[in-house]
Amino acid sequence: MLEFVPLPQHGRRYSVASRVRLSDVTPQGLLRLDGVARTLQDAATDDWSDCGIVTEYVWVARRTLFRRVGDYWPRYEDDMVATTWCSGTGAAWAERRTNVEVNGALVFEGASLWVPIDHKGFPQRMPAQFHETFGAAMGGRTVSGRVASSTPPADATLSPYVVRYADLDINGHVNNAAVWQAFANVIAVPTSYAEVVHRGPVEIDHEVTLASSGLEAWLLVDGDVRVSARFEVL
Repeated sequence: MLEFVPLPQHGRRYSVASRVRLSDVTPQGLLRLDGVARTLQDAATDDWSDCGIVTEYVWVARRTLFRRVGDYWPRYEDDMVATTWCSGTGAAWAERRTNVEVNGALVFEGASLWVPIDHKGFPQRMPAQFHETFGAAMGGRTVSGRVASSTPPADATLSPYVVRYADLDINGHVNNAAVWQAFANVIAVPTSYAEVVHRGPVEIDHEVTLASSGLEAWLLVDGDVRVSARFEVL
């Protein structure tokens, strides 16, 4: 399990309020996995939009993980507050930490590895203004861009997964949060820990297979692992 660094005492921190809506929950009224991912993603997007840095690149998620804190799991119409900050950088990536609270109590800790890419999909180095804006919260911390490899076992359960046009974002790929909808088909909430790694794009014309085994799942395109996920349930 990777490190979840604490909320910094200094530097930029950004908070955004949201409410658990009808489209975010299971039939039991519990926040779905993709709802958790969307909460983390929206906080990151809003922080970046607010910080004032103007670039031509966009951010894509390489790895997103969260862990549950305490016993409560958000439900329909709960008011949430997500507080996010940059917790470290590497050569061409940044780690973002996010704490999510309900009624003032911490319920989730998230940590995502984000990579800035240009319009051709090539990674870009962060400009000096990035470090000027977010550096104080990082405290000089560096993070690795490596992600562990993962492949489904031979006896994994396989099923086709249909990519919808509504799943695509402005990059033409299945959005980070939409990917988690696939895993909601095989992993029930609440979960205590989740780690999703994006190894390649999933696009509208791909023939996608969802593989699952126990508390692990994968999205395959022509046998190639494009997304892997690992979960823990207490």
